[in-house]
Amino acid sequence: MRAPISVIIPTLNAEKTLSKCLEGLMEGVEAGLIRELIVADGGSCDATGAIAQAWGAEILQGVASRGGQLRLGCAAAQAEWMLVIHADSVLQHGWCKTVRLHLTDPDRAGWFRLAFEHAGVAGRLVAGWANLRSRLGLPYGDQGLLISAELYARIGGFPDQPLMEDVAMARQLSGKLTPLEGVARTSADKYIAQGWIKRGSRNLWTLIRYFAGVDVEKLAAGYRP
Repeated sequence: MRAPISVIIPTLNAEKTLSKCLEGLMEGVEAGLIRELIVADGGSCDATGAIAQAWGAEILQGVASRGGQLRLGCAAAQAEWMLVIHADSVLQHGWCKTVRLHLTDPDRAGWFRLAFEHAGVAGRLVAGWANLRSRLGLPYGDQGLLISAELYARIGGFPDQPLMEDVAMARQLSGKLTPLEGVARTSADKYIAQGWIKRGSRNLWTLIRYFAGVDVEKLAAGYRP
């Protein structure tokens, strides 16, 4: 019997974080849950490709658009389920147990609780807000997404857009999202560099503008550092 999950990771110059992400996934390989690792790269100019290759991942090359990269990676997936995760997120030990339980319900998609690495009080507060927002139906991509191939196809998959592809997917999955009893720990580097309040406010303002109908290409241009 083949392993049930294809893992899809979108990357762009992710050499600093990709190894940790892949290391966290090895629990699923050892448990017989992961069939393949697919890295959908957007044109990295660092060692991302070499790292992915060293870990045995299939590498797909596409335009630097996270939604487009995810669409490319999911189209190549061969398993009955897909686990989409960002390159700077690491699933914490024990995640296989909750994932195995979720595989009995192909009509629902799951997400992990968010935590930040080396973040302190500010990080716990931001993560708490993110987890509350997720329970209200809006998990972000850094929390991972476990979805059956059948459900993914039924809702039309990820939109080919550079930003807010995770929000668009969450809206498509309205009423079909469920929390998983596991943690995705993600990097706090961008928050620490920009300031927790500034970065959090920027994210919220981008989300509000997206819901208001501002063109996603315009939002992406303004979101880049």
